[in-house]
Amino acid sequence: MTDPLPQAQSPLPAVPVLNVANGLTVFRIVLVPVFLVVLFVADGTETPWRIAAFVIFAVAAITDQLDGRIARSWGLVTDFGKLADPIADKALIGAALLGLSVLGSVPWWVTVVILVRELGVTLLRLWVVRHGVIAASQGGKIKTLLQSVGCGLLVLPLTGVAFDVALWILYAAVAVTVLTGLDYVWRATVLRRTATLSD
Repeated sequence: MTDPLPQAQSPLPAVPVLNVANGLTVFRIVLVPVFLVVLFVADGTETPWRIAAFVIFAVAAITDQLDGRIARSWGLVTDFGKLADPIADKALIGAALLGLSVLGSVPWWVTVVILVRELGVTLLRLWVVRHGVIAASQGGKIKTLLQSVGCGLLVLPLTGVAFDVALWILYAAVAVTVLTGLDYVWRATVLRRTATLSD
């Protein structure tokens, strides 16, 4: 008697785009203009509005941590999420920096350096995307944390030493942002060169 033929394994079901993780990402994107409206209503002087803006920013920043963890642990990783998540992150931090610079809480040079770095890294990703994906480094995670903490604290109506501490946290974020940007340039160049030699 011959053994029965093995059953063909059915392909894994496609992950639906409409899921909890992607919903949190979209929610974060929606919160960005809401955050800006509340921040500008505060106009740098109204304490209750600044606190409200901080709460909105904090909720959005928390969803940044949640959506990725949920997507990985629940098997909900989608192409949409891979694209939308970094866009949502950059939109939130970029909106906070631009808003705070307009209100005079953050020097414009800080905003320009961070935004130019983020744009440059995005262009580098497009440059090497067909050769591979560069994984996020520990420095990149520290950069995101410092940016979020610095921006979040500066949204609050802080004065004196507390304001100075928040500003120095953002200065530290700038330093890490530049260093991780240079590291990304190096890794992207090595990846591109290695892929070209192997072709």
